[in-house]
Amino acid sequence: FGGISPLKKVMDFAAQYQVKSGFHGPTDISPVGFAAQLHVGLAIHNFGIQEYMQHSEKTNEVFEQSMTFKDGYLHPGEAPGIGVEFNEEAAAAFPYQQAYLPYNRLVDGTVHDW
Repeated sequence: FGGISPLKKVMDFAAQYQVKSGFHGPTDISPVGFAAQLHVGLAIHNFGIQEYMQHSEKTNEVFEQSMTFKDGYLHPGEAPGIGVEFNEEAAAAFPYQQAYLPYNRLVDGTVHDW
């Protein structure tokens, strides 16, 4: 379960009960996923709130976005589709580095009760 169509269906169902959206937008969601959420929010009449956290400069180099944030508002931009392009050359400059959440895993990867 996931993607734009299922999310739109869930929000259409929620609208019957006057439930508004509250989409989560942390930086561990890629700009592609975030742009998809933004477009769903713009397409539904029961939009509530969209959490927004800026991605790193490296992420923004790899994912070129037409979206802009100004004065507390997100604008999707004018690019076609969801407005995100993947820059393969930029991605090659940033090889994968394993990361972990220090709150629930130790350096060796074991689960930790925080």
